[in-house]
Formats: sequence, C-alpha cells, structure tokens
Amino acid sequence: MEHISLYELNKTIGAVLAKNLEPSYWVVAEIGEIKTNQKGHCYLELVEKENNIIKAKTRATIWSYTYRNLSTWFQGITGQSLKAGMKILFNAAVQYHEVYGFSLNIRDIDARYTLGERAKKRQEIIAQLRDDGIFEMNKELQLPVVPQRIAIISSETAAGFGDFKDQLHRNEFGYHFNLKLFNSIMQGDQAEASILSSMHQVFEKIDDFDLLIIIRGGGASLDLDCFDSYDICSHIAQFPVPVITGIGHERDETIADMVAHTKLKTPTAVAEFIISGFRNFELKLNDCFDRLVGKLQQRLNQEATSLDQYVFRFRNAAQRKLYDRQNLVNRLLNALNYNRHQVLNKQAGTLDGFSRQLSRYPNRYIQAQQSRLDHLKKELSALDPENVLSRGYSITLIHGKNVDKIHEIGEDASITTITRNLEIKSKYQSSKIRN
Repeated sequence: MEHISLYELNKTIGAVLAKNLEPSYWVVAEIGEIKTNQKGHCYLELVEKENNIIKAKTRATIWSYTYRNLSTWFQGITGQSLKAGMKILFNAAVQYHEVYGFSLNIRDIDARYTLGERAKKRQEIIAQLRDDGIFEMNKELQLPVVPQRIAIISSETAAGFGDFKDQLHRNEFGYHFNLKLFNSIMQGDQAEASILSSMHQVFEKIDDFDLLIIIRGGGASLDLDCFDSYDICSHIAQFPVPVITGIGHERDETIADMVAHTKLKTPTAVAEFIISGFRNFELKLNDCFDRLVGKLQQRLNQEATSLDQYVFRFRNAAQRKLYDRQNLVNRLLNALNYNRHQVLNKQAGTLDGFSRQLSRYPNRYIQAQQSRLDHLKKELSALDPENVLSRGYSITLIHGKNVDKIHEIGEDASITTITRNLEIKSKYQSSKIRN
C-alpha cells in the first residue's frame, strides 16, 4: 500500500491552497480573542456567530510592524482599539503551515466598516430602549428646585471629580451641598459592572438623595464604550431620581447622555448647572420677596389712608357726641338748680313732720314697755314657789332632786316632802306611772 508522511500531506495541502486560492480575501468576522506578545505580534481568534452560536472559527495573526500601523490608524478613525466582541472587515491571506496548520494573515482592516457596525449597534440599543418604553422615563421626572443631597458615581482619584467637588464647595454664593461619592471604575472592561454596582448602592438609599450625578474626567473616546451598553442605559432611564451626566467631551454623546434627565459635557459644567439652578431659585425668591414687600407696603399705605379717614370720622363723631352730652348736662344742671329750692323746701317740711313724730314716740314707747314689765312681774310672782305652797301645793324630792322616772328611784330611797310650813321625811316603797 502506498503512503505518504504527514509532512508531505500538509505540504501538498499548502501547495493546493496556494495554487487555487486568491492572494488575499476581504472577510467579515468578529474578534473572539485578541492578544499581543512581547515582540508586538498580534494573535486573534476570529469567529462567526448565528443566534450567539459559533458556526465558524479560525486563527489569525497580524505581524508586529503591520499591527503597529493598523492599530494606530484604526484607533484614530474609530476612536477605539481592536478588542474582543468587535466585528471587523479585514483583508487577509490564507496560510497553511506544516506545523501550525490553517491560519489567516491580516494585512489591512477597513475601519469604516467597524464604524458602521458600531453605529448600527448603537441604533439597535436605542431602538430597544424605545421599544421597551423607557427611553424618556428619567427625563419625565421633576428636577428638584434646590437639590442639596447629591449621589455621585465617579472615581475618587479622577481630576474631574475633584474639580466638580471644589466648584460646588467653593461657590461664590455660599450654597451648601451634601455630596456622597460612590467610587467606581469609569473606564476599561470592568467599568460597566462597577458602575452598575454603584447604581444599585445608590438605589438602596434612594430616599437620602435628590439627584444622581455620573461624571468622569477626560480620556479617549473608546473609554466611553460602557456608556453605550444597554444595561447601564436602561438603569439610568429607569432610575427613580433625575440623573445628570458629565462623562464626555464636546464632540461625544453616549446613549447614557441621551436617556439621562440632563446631559452636560464635563463635571465642571454639571457643577455650574447645579449652582445656576440654586442661583435662579434664589433670584426668583428674592423677586417674590421684593414683590411681596411692595404689595405689603401698598396695602399698608391703603390701610393707613383708611385709618386716617376712620380717625377723622371718629373724631368728628366723638366731638358731636360730646357736644350733645354737654348740652344735656347743662340742661340737667339748669333743671336741677331750678328745682333745688322746691325739693329742699318740701324735704324740710317732711323732716319737720318726722321730727314732731319722733319727739312723741319715746314717751309712748317707754309707757308700753313699763306696762309689759308690770305684767311679767305679776306672772313671775304667781310662779314663785312660796306662793305655790301657800295655795296648798307641796314639793317632793328624792335624795334632794326632782325625779320623774321610776328607774331613777333606788330601793330605800329617801323622800322629802315640803309644804308651806312642814318638811316631811319618808322611805320609798313603790310607785306607778300616771297616764
């Protein structure tokens, strides 16, 4: 049986491929994995998916000299570096090595295709947020008039956060703010998970805050990719307090900016926005106060005028009343003077009559009382015991006392009977009660 070696087979396969394939092909694929070695060579695993299922996969290389040029050019066009999950259009030569097998050698990349794919993905996320009915939810919240309790998602070491904090605390109007930082990673592969974790922490204490601020400092546009993710944007859109973003530069607008209540370009702009809101409220308050003072002054002037009128009418009425009363008093005094002599003469006659009656009354009164005394004297004389005894009556005493109850009489009681001329002693034997 004829046979060949594996090496010969692989050489044959390589020769057949080289003979029958084009020098290079433009291919669309997604970067599954990407890494570089110390020499600057880039190694990729390229995949094609259907419904998130890999239907094709191959290895690819970009040699260091080509990779340095391609990566710099690609980042300058797209604003981001080559990374896993990115779909690219590239030109590659097919290679088959006896040891390393089949692979692609990438010679060029069309950055415009990636820009289109990125824009397409952004539009898909925006469309999904709109279809879910949440795109405008945060914008519909009422922005607090003077938001003093502010939750901040940022990196504590970011210059943007320091500028934001200093501008608020050193504002020229002396406004006071309560700031609470939720420290987060704001760029890189871990940024999305870190920001979502901070948003969950704010939500757990949502009653303590009026606003949520998401800010970051400067950096490359590719650092903003996490703010185009559906998870972060959907959380911002549905957050229960207004969200203000200051995460980009003048030329950047992320989907997070679109769904936030208010978007501003820089942390400094966010601080100025909040301070200006306080200032506008203070000016409106001062204006209301000034108008209120004006209204009060106007009302006081009106009331003072009315009071002067009342005082004038009261004074006139009082003077008329006093005049009328004075006339009445004068008339009464005249009448009193006119009738005084008549009253005095009449009362003098009455007094003379009383005087004559009083002069006769003491004698009659003394005579009546003397007659009454004589009558009482006769009654007392009739009740005198001597007179009673002289009329044949006697007095009985037991032990020298007048006794009227049987139980007060003891056995062998001594009885004394007194008549007009005799005093008789006797002993007690028995008694009975008279009806």
